[in-house]
Amino acid sequence: MGVANNRSIAWGCAQAMEEQGVEIIYTYQNERLQKFISKLVSDEDHIIECDVASDESIDHAFSLIEERFGKIDGIVHAIALAKKEELGGSILNSTRDGFNQALDVSAYSFLAVAKAEVKILNNPASLVTLTYMGSDRALPNYNTMGIAKAALESAMRYLARDLGPKEIRVNAISAGAMRTLAVSGIQGHADLLKISQSETVDGVNVTQKEVGNICAFLMSDLASGVTGDVIFVDKDVHLR
Repeated sequence: MGVANNRSIAWGCAQAMEEQGVEIIYTYQNERLQKFISKLVSDEDHIIECDVASDESIDHAFSLIEERFGKIDGIVHAIALAKKEELGGSILNSTRDGFNQALDVSAYSFLAVAKAEVKILNNPASLVTLTYMGSDRALPNYNTMGIAKAALESAMRYLARDLGPKEIRVNAISAGAMRTLAVSGIQGHADLLKISQSETVDGVNVTQKEVGNICAFLMSDLASGVTGDVIFVDKDVHLR
């Protein structure tokens, strides 16, 4: 869930899993985004509309998934949204509407999706979401999205606790900065990328493929002992 284009982290995750023989189902928010995903995925049966801001849309999407594919082995939640005005300057610029939207789409949606999909998950199964270290650091311009990511990580831990008895693992990947559509919405994103690169252990930012490989691991039974964790894939930047 959340492939915007071929440069998105979600696409890297999907590609890494496909290399391991996984059958992937893709969701999109609306007709505009359907055009992008349709350029990447040729089988229309594997593309399903799902607006995570609507419980009705979520329920309909997972009903279609069950109808077409039966049980599934997990989900990658790669969805976040904040108004551009919320991603720059002071956190005091945050608005009630902007804050609510960011928390709803970026954090609550993970819970909403889990509620709907738990009915059609195999046992064992795995849920993975994407976060960023702005969740526990006050990074320049990240602002409302940082708060939303903190909420997302907390939701992940509570889901891991409550879904664990069902053999469903829940984890988050905290990816390093890279050129994506999401990053471009943050004021000063070019400087953010440069700073991140200078802080990596080898002077090179993490790649889409590197994040995707960790996602493939977490979604597989090889990670059966890992749940409730934030896995950093940023070449040590979070330790600086």
